Amino acid sequence: MRCVFSRNYGSLTIGGPQSETTRWRAVARVLRSPLDAISSTLLPSSCALCGSPLPQFSSVPICDACWAEISIHDGPVCRRCGDSLDHPLTDEAFANLCRACRLVPPAFERAVSFGTYDGRMRAIIHALKYDRIHPVAHRLGALLAAAIAQLDRDAPPHLLVIPVPLHRSKQKQRGFNQARALAQGAIDALGKSHPHWHLTLAPRTLMRLRSTESQAGLTSRQRRLNVRGAFNVSDPSAVAGKHILLVDDILTTGATARAAAQALIKAGAASVYVATLARARRIHFHDAQNGSWQSERAQPGTGPAVVSELTSMHSPSSVHQPF
Repeated sequence: MRCVFSRNYGSLTIGGPQSETTRWRAVARVLRSPLDAISSTLLPSSCALCGSPLPQFSSVPICDACWAEISIHDGPVCRRCGDSLDHPLTDEAFANLCRACRLVPPAFERAVSFGTYDGRMRAIIHALKYDRIHPVAHRLGALLAAAIAQLDRDAPPHLLVIPVPLHRSKQKQRGFNQARALAQGAIDALGKSHPHWHLTLAPRTLMRLRSTESQAGLTSRQRRLNVRGAFNVSDPSAVAGKHILLVDDILTTGATARAAAQALIKAGAASVYVATLARARRIHFHDAQNGSWQSERAQPGTGPAVVSELTSMHSPSSVHQPF
């Protein structure tokens, strides 16, 4: 008896001809290999965030438990920019306004968001932006639609939906604009839940003139300077007299939203509303050097270790230092 090594994918024959069963198994192995590779890429069997097995194949590889862990933005917020309030003011003229909106009112009417930029929300947004798991945008768009629904009593029914643009170099590098994908998902969802709204997507109306530095890690002042004059309207007649819904994934200090809204109002827009998936939350911590409580905003580039270190300190007193 001799062994014959064939070039048929490593099959091993002993002596005589292969049986029909062996041949079918070899064919099945050959056909199954590329199918397994495709399914593991497009239809993964485990959650991309926690690694838990998915009950069924899905183009959105995130389990229901991870979606349920997204933190909703609640508590007292500024009625203009949606930022969290340490202690609402009693003065009627400034009631429910944050310090930034009291000092320098933004060009937009109101900003809303669905959740806070931490935990699962942060991980899912990163899965869309950096891991390019594009099907996630549809479900995130439904969450964005829930945030936009907060404007039902304020915003007019006819809105021009404008995603915050990327500079062409960043667009080329990333391959897509996550704000546009989220806007389209939100429009699809709102078409069913709010049929009285007429939302028109206008992704090329607003332009980013220059490639700005990443906002992660910058102070509030640095962020304002970084995006100053960065936006322009390609065709002012397209926004003249129109009510605008400006859409983005994250709102941190609001510098980008303020600059974009200012460019739209300057071009003749009647009003601007802002909707984002997430809002960066403030973290109150005790400064051991001067013995006072400080307020620091969790930046989009802040790692979970830094956030954990700040939030693990003593709970703040009833009076906080304004941001």
